[in-house]
Amino acid sequence: MIQTRNAEILRRTVAEWALQSERTYAEPFADVDVTGTFYGPSGQVFQMPAFYDGGNTWRLRFNPPEAGAWRLVVSSKPRDAGLEGELAFTVGPNEVRGFAKATPGEAWGWHYENGEPIFYLGDTVYNLFGMAHCGADVESFLERRAAQGFNLLRVRVPVSPFHPPEGYSHWQTRRTWPWGGSEQKPVFSRFNLEYLATVDRVIQKAEALGLGLEVIMEAWGFEFPFNRRDLFVPEWEELWLKYLIARYDAYTCVHIWTLMNEYEFYPDGDWRYNPVADRWAMRMARWVKANAPHGHAVAVHNGPRLPPFAERFARDPGAIDAIMFQEWGARDAENGWLATGIEEVIGQSLAGWKGSAVFAEWGYERNPAFPPNIPSHIYCDRHHTRRGAWRGAFCALGIIHGFENSWGPFLNLDEDQPGLDDLLVVRRFFTQVVPFARLRPAPELLAAGETYAPGHRPLVLASREGDLVAAYLPAGGAVHLSLPAGKEYRATWFDPVTGEEAPAEGENGHYRAPQAVFEGRSKDWALVLRA
Repeated sequence: MIQTRNAEILRRTVAEWALQSERTYAEPFADVDVTGTFYGPSGQVFQMPAFYDGGNTWRLRFNPPEAGAWRLVVSSKPRDAGLEGELAFTVGPNEVRGFAKATPGEAWGWHYENGEPIFYLGDTVYNLFGMAHCGADVESFLERRAAQGFNLLRVRVPVSPFHPPEGYSHWQTRRTWPWGGSEQKPVFSRFNLEYLATVDRVIQKAEALGLGLEVIMEAWGFEFPFNRRDLFVPEWEELWLKYLIARYDAYTCVHIWTLMNEYEFYPDGDWRYNPVADRWAMRMARWVKANAPHGHAVAVHNGPRLPPFAERFARDPGAIDAIMFQEWGARDAENGWLATGIEEVIGQSLAGWKGSAVFAEWGYERNPAFPPNIPSHIYCDRHHTRRGAWRGAFCALGIIHGFENSWGPFLNLDEDQPGLDDLLVVRRFFTQVVPFARLRPAPELLAAGETYAPGHRPLVLASREGDLVAAYLPAGGAVHLSLPAGKEYRATWFDPVTGEEAPAEGENGHYRAPQAVFEGRSKDWALVLRA
């Protein structure tokens, strides 16, 4: 018998049904397949796997895309009368923005189903589910991020005790192993339902807040079990991915399925570029799309930056929808504050890429209150946070940063680090001061013949009509623009720290930023020209 959990089912909300078997199976996760086939009012057909949730109960979650009369048929292998049935249900109208979709070539590559373009401002909280399972107040953290205007969090489902520098994180008080058995003696045919109930709770909180998640299905390839493909064989990998899809694919807050963090670690956990990893990524992306009916974008997150992704995935260019791109730029004592080199590497790596992308990592802002366990973070200060964000956004990419307070081994969800305020200014600039969706990179507007010190070269965005031009000066100074003929512009300086605007004076496209210093460094500025 199929039991409906929802009192009312609305379009683009998660509906859930439960089925109860009278049998007890030795391996219910691995040896029983339950599938719901949904027939929509316009002839659409969707197949959704159900998931075992303990107590001889299987659950089926689906998010209907259309209002009207629907029919559900549930089948099982092996045949089990308690896990089969048929029913009709009605979906009510509901005007919402819907799922996030990768839309390469339109705006900055991302829209909601209702057509609203997305400027991604994200935070990296890899261990969010594990932190919640160990008692941290992640609900308040999520509420604060949503209120601040963040719309995407990078999270991973498997929280490993094998991540450097010290393995178990400082906050770890409970096991977060998502499979059966233990890390020492894993049972990949079973899943840790107590931990996954915590994942449910956090995902449902994000859903209620309208906060998007990039869900990383397999964590770093150097972590167990992903570095032991002789143990974590394809059969167990598919069982794991299918379970994640069955349990979470219906949620609107799942914006992106990322196959693996730094996917080039496949198959042996060695950090290097490996063409075998490309073949794995394309194969698994197609597998996910064949089994996940809601159409979320499928992405990879990179380690090595080259060769370009257009070359890596040329064999099947439609398999990977998005690159969650990382490039930290300079992070040494001399140039870390400038985050030098980010836009050049983005240009090289994404050259010719026809999919979508997000600038998903450029470091984790250092909190001096924590021990310096990770040397690469030492010079990732507020200046690095801010300039990295502006450099990435001026490549027409959404941005996702991270903070030592919350990214991984440390835990201080109650306090925000200084650079977070600067990220909020970036968001306000692109969503309230200039319409980001109309802008594209316009390096051709930089006047020829000008020379700039490393890291000082301005970045330029412009509308196709030429009526709006924006330039970012990472260390102040001057910018000389070759502006379209026949247009007169009103110019303003935008302060990336305070968010204030002031009139700018210039002649023949030449503008010099106000001389200013912030926290001992040459001030950065953004110039806005409106026809």
